[in-house]
Amino acid sequence: MKLPPAVASQPSQSRGRLHAEPDQGPRGPRDVFQRDRDRIVHSVAFRRLRHKTQVFVAPDGDHFRVRLTHSIEVAQIGRTMARALGLNEDLTEALCLAHDLGHPPFGHAGEDALSAALSEAGGFDHNAHTLRIVTRLETPYPGFDGLNLSWEALEGLAKHNGPLKNLTWAMAECDRELPLELDTWASLEAQIAAIADDIAYDNHDIDDGLRAGLLNIDDLITLPIVARHWRAIGERHPGISADKRQRALVRDMIGTMVGDVLAETERRVAEAGVTSVDEVRAAGRALVGFTEPLAEEERELKRFLYANFYEASELQEIRREAERIVGNLASAYKANPSLLPEPWQRGGNRTEQLRTIGDFIAGMTDRYAIARHEELVGPVNLPASRF
Repeated sequence: MKLPPAVASQPSQSRGRLHAEPDQGPRGPRDVFQRDRDRIVHSVAFRRLRHKTQVFVAPDGDHFRVRLTHSIEVAQIGRTMARALGLNEDLTEALCLAHDLGHPPFGHAGEDALSAALSEAGGFDHNAHTLRIVTRLETPYPGFDGLNLSWEALEGLAKHNGPLKNLTWAMAECDRELPLELDTWASLEAQIAAIADDIAYDNHDIDDGLRAGLLNIDDLITLPIVARHWRAIGERHPGISADKRQRALVRDMIGTMVGDVLAETERRVAEAGVTSVDEVRAAGRALVGFTEPLAEEERELKRFLYANFYEASELQEIRREAERIVGNLASAYKANPSLLPEPWQRGGNRTEQLRTIGDFIAGMTDRYAIARHEELVGPVNLPASRF
């Protein structure tokens, strides 16, 4: 099932980094994409993901996904597909591990509140903020700001979901510094990372929803894709417990989705006749994806999860309080920037000050945001966890 080698990203053909890095010191036998991956794993922003919301607020429960565990699971799925197709595993893994670095506390609720608070400064977008983190805000190196990732890694983070036309200020700023050809498609490795994200959260949210009691299997098996796998597991393992059957369901659905993507990607690449990475970028469409029948079933699954899980009243109550926490923090710092820690009191015009406030809040973990709100504003009213 391997693709033609020329359509895979090759470290030896990388367009390089913004800042030249002469090989000095004990760097070890790593190529450019391996170093990209390792820089992400060792970053502060990556470590903070362990206390950031995936679906449930990060302090809730020991067994639910948080941004960190989600990113690791995406990397496992992405790496498996890259290996099967003969693509670059290290670049794929780097993109999977970094794709959520830009999320603020409390997930999409926090993002909506932060974007509203920063509307006069251009708003906030988590994907663009990921680029801002790896090009500016992480500062572990003496000679430059950022992680100085390869062009291919930055390109993949910017447009793994497809070409970009209406750029946010943060994405435009990054593109001015190192043009990323944002009107083209990304590499196959980036496209694999994007669909690995979908596969991971579709199925792991089923797992977490069932564990929390916000989903029930009787409703889920009204979906053909779930019913088909649920029935097959019961036939293979008569008398299996409900808990083990649910876990098998998630594994089998991931396996089915991965197999479908591999076959469809092979078909699309052959149909497009691409023979290089640049031709992949110029193909004018995604070359990685589900077959249409499975794509429709996956869309149906997403609609079900939004209606029955993400919009559940229990989670909506938490979402409203999360938005209040982030909004209040932004208001407090906007009214008195001297409340920011000293390294973040950078001056500048009003827009620059607001964006610094956005950078600071976006870097917070859930529990740090709660602590700062209690210190600066007052108590939080997150419902006591029952999960």
